[in-house]
Amino acid sequence: MQLQRKTLIALAIGSALLSGFPAKADLTVGVIVSATGPAASVGVTQQRTVQILPKEFGGEKVNWILLDDASDTTTAVKHARKLIGEDKVDIIVGPSLTPNSLALLDQLSETGTPMLSLAGSGAIVEPVDEKRRWAFKTPQSDGQMAQAIVQHMASHGVRSVGFISFNDAYGEGWAKSLGALAERNGIKIVASERFQRTDTSVTGQILRLIGANPDAVFVAASGTPAVLPQATLAERGFKKPVYQTHGIANNDFLRVGGKNVEGTLLPAGPVLVAEQLPDGHPAKAPALEFVRLYEALPNAGMRSTFAAYLWDAALILKAAVPNALKTARPGTPEFRKALRDSIEEVKDVVATNGVYTMSPTDHLGLDERSRVMVRIESGTWRLVR
Repeated sequence: MQLQRKTLIALAIGSALLSGFPAKADLTVGVIVSATGPAASVGVTQQRTVQILPKEFGGEKVNWILLDDASDTTTAVKHARKLIGEDKVDIIVGPSLTPNSLALLDQLSETGTPMLSLAGSGAIVEPVDEKRRWAFKTPQSDGQMAQAIVQHMASHGVRSVGFISFNDAYGEGWAKSLGALAERNGIKIVASERFQRTDTSVTGQILRLIGANPDAVFVAASGTPAVLPQATLAERGFKKPVYQTHGIANNDFLRVGGKNVEGTLLPAGPVLVAEQLPDGHPAKAPALEFVRLYEALPNAGMRSTFAAYLWDAALILKAAVPNALKTARPGTPEFRKALRDSIEEVKDVVATNGVYTMSPTDHLGLDERSRVMVRIESGTWRLVR
């Protein structure tokens, strides 16, 4: 009996070696989100979404490994090292935040591991150099969304803006994007301030912004920490328009902000106002399907664009994995490279935030159909038509 068992094991190993593929071929996806810490309102919705992600791609079972980086860059790097070195993941989806995603670029290029980031900054994928050739992302970039904001400002008579942002890569990305576009459209940045994600007061910064007498204020922040500057503006009697980024598009921002955030203008992914989209919008059907699945989850609440970014990453993988499987089997360096190449070749993936078409020079692949302007009215999101 012992001899027979050894023979069977040897045959199994031999068969795997002859085929050139490992015996175990499940696809393994590591997911890093910020489910706790300052960005919890962003990552917790993505954490919930893992429950409804597909269980197979191209006939291959998918193992989703979910880790929380606690909104901390060092923890994100540690998690990525574990996922790549110990769990042998085929791809990393996430992290939720720009600084955390940028911190993984060296690991990705050194180990040949692709990443579908869930963070906003275009710096994660631009330019597609040797380091960033392994990085892709699903959220609209700050540059794309800044165009929508500046267009709205210009068409509504805004000629001067006070700017306040996170003091990190997310804020700096927005400072560059908005500043360049504003200048080209005759809009002047009359004051510029920064704050930390963990700050509890921005009174000094807001007083300086108000003192510059801008036509509008723009807040480049995300999640519930983005409420603080706007609440302080309201407390100081600021009545002019306030713009925010797509980083606030979740229910916790509405809950925490309350009346202080009424009237806020922001660019957002179409999924945020799925029911209000015209019938011809390509994102309407997939967005409504995602909303149905997400809002059926226990305690999920209303839809979240951040959750939808993870869902869209799964749709991209659904399109890319079958082609990668023609070249190699999961769990190998060859498969990781094949998957990277396949993601770069995806075309016309219709998703909740628009239509993704990647290329060797574009690792986001979204166009103007990926954004709409939204206003907060009566504590909810309203499409600006």
